[in-house]
Amino acid sequence: MSPRARVSVLSARTFRSLHRRNYRLYFIGQVVSLTGTWMQNVAQAWFIVELTHSPLAVGLLAVCQFGPYGLLGLLGGTVADRVNQRRLLICTQTAFLLSAASLATLALTGHATVWEVYLLAAINGFVLVLDTPVRQSFTIQMVGRSELPNAVALNSSIFNASRIIGPAVAGALIAVAGVGLCFLFNAFSFVAVIVALALMRESELFAVGRDDRRANVFRGASEGIRFAWRTPVVRTVLVMMLVISTIGINFNVLLPVLTARTLHSGPQVFGMLSALFGVGALAGALTTAALGRASARALLAGALIFSLSELALAPMRVAWAAALVLVVTGVAFSLYASQSNATLQMSTPDRLRGRVLGIYGYVFFGTAPLGGLLAGWLAQTGGTQLAFLVAGGAGLCAAVYGAAELRDARAPDTALTPGGLHAA
Repeated sequence: MSPRARVSVLSARTFRSLHRRNYRLYFIGQVVSLTGTWMQNVAQAWFIVELTHSPLAVGLLAVCQFGPYGLLGLLGGTVADRVNQRRLLICTQTAFLLSAASLATLALTGHATVWEVYLLAAINGFVLVLDTPVRQSFTIQMVGRSELPNAVALNSSIFNASRIIGPAVAGALIAVAGVGLCFLFNAFSFVAVIVALALMRESELFAVGRDDRRANVFRGASEGIRFAWRTPVVRTVLVMMLVISTIGINFNVLLPVLTARTLHSGPQVFGMLSALFGVGALAGALTTAALGRASARALLAGALIFSLSELALAPMRVAWAAALVLVVTGVAFSLYASQSNATLQMSTPDRLRGRVLGIYGYVFFGTAPLGGLLAGWLAQTGGTQLAFLVAGGAGLCAAVYGAAELRDARAPDTALTPGGLHAA
């Protein structure tokens, strides 16, 4: 096979889920919307730095953003298993639009205060409780089970492509016109997702099992927790993510501090570092999409490299060196996160998928307040050097645990089927 033919086959395999019309609409809408979301994330963190000049205050922003998930995140998955997910997504995206528009109004009129920024971040956090498990479990309805790992990886590629574009644009806009325009663009970007969801054809969605029982949400949530704990693969993935997300994935807190205090730079460098992290993450997501399956070996490799790269970031004092390491960090993070999500979805029956993904969202988002405060306190106490050392060390411990629990999945071609881990 010629090199051109091989590239064509690889490209077709990487993007094969896009032949589904409903998923193609969703993909396009997300490209626009997530770019705006990353612009707002960067602008919001920088806005807090401008208003307070405190690393701990950026940590408190994470508490407001993800604290609601810490309180209610385990219940959102139960709702996701019982509702029309497309219609609920239209509602959650509309709520995000209104919140971003409010923040833009406050910033552009010059009347924003810290508590108002925190309040709007908390409102987004409550919406996220429903949006996350519904959005993730809706993917299988658009593409079916056979293409699910590919679509999950493509979702990650959208997320990380926007991580490149959004921060770069945000850094330039902040330097020239301030944070308000970033918030305004984000508000308009949600229109793309709402329109995409409205244009989908219900007849082309794949049927999935739904939990039609009327038990209360607390009992439904407890059923999901019992399943997750009793299923070894699911339990291992969730425990690893609990450790890594709480202690290791706090870049929303550490990158502004790394830029301002360690590298003594401004918003342009902050945008560049965030974008380069996104370049690596996009490469990792596309690698996972080409792989097209949930692989225990790839999951563990991603966790290990991610942790080692955080340790490498600890002594960095030069912007270009930190940028190079962040590219590698992004590749590993995306590989690990995509493989974790696909592994959970392929290991879970339809009627429990929303709940298991709700637990996944809980350990990813719900622990962010604690992780944000910890990262902010570590950075204030010992600088970003101490914060990255602790993050990398914790990630290494999680990777060792995962390798021990998944030791039966060490063959070179290990795939995950709905029944568990097997040699391909």
